[in-house]
Amino acid sequence: KDFSSSYNANNLSKILNITSMGCLKILKNLEKKKILISKQLGKARFYKIDFENSYAKTYLRFMLENEAEESIPKIKKVVKEVRKLQEHADIGLVFGSVLSKEHYADVDLLLVLDTEKNVNIDNTIEEINKITIKKIHAVKQTKEDLVNNLKKDNVIVVSAIKEGVVAFGYEKLIQVIEDVSQPK
Repeated sequence: KDFSSSYNANNLSKILNITSMGCLKILKNLEKKKILISKQLGKARFYKIDFENSYAKTYLRFMLENEAEESIPKIKKVVKEVRKLQEHADIGLVFGSVLSKEHYADVDLLLVLDTEKNVNIDNTIEEINKITIKKIHAVKQTKEDLVNNLKKDNVIVVSAIKEGVVAFGYEKLIQVIEDVSQPK
């Protein structure tokens, strides 16, 4: 989910903890399926998502949804609660300590919504917080705010996208990432 960096087989293999040859084989396979496109820079070939291909976007959506569905039970439960907000927001993304720590104080949630839906979502969050042990701490943004924060490399927002689990709004998040990833 790191749209802000370019990856080649060598640097990606270190992140994934696999051999660079194995990583190259996977990357070439994804390029052959037109999910990725590559660009030669010096001796290295760098890969990124082919946003021109609708199959690549569908594949990306599947991977984002699969991440939420195949998470550990604690995360699945949080995602289920957060999905109650999807009638009021366009994108819901769980991030922060809930994903990485056994004991966490609250559930950090990035919500992308229209400003006129703010009151409705606050009421729904309040209702959810009444029945859950860990309270939702929402970071609310409009789509324009999200795009601007990603373009400015806002540490919190970029980290939330990179490390978070998308609860809903897969297509809309993919569209935002595509918009931000376009050359300036």
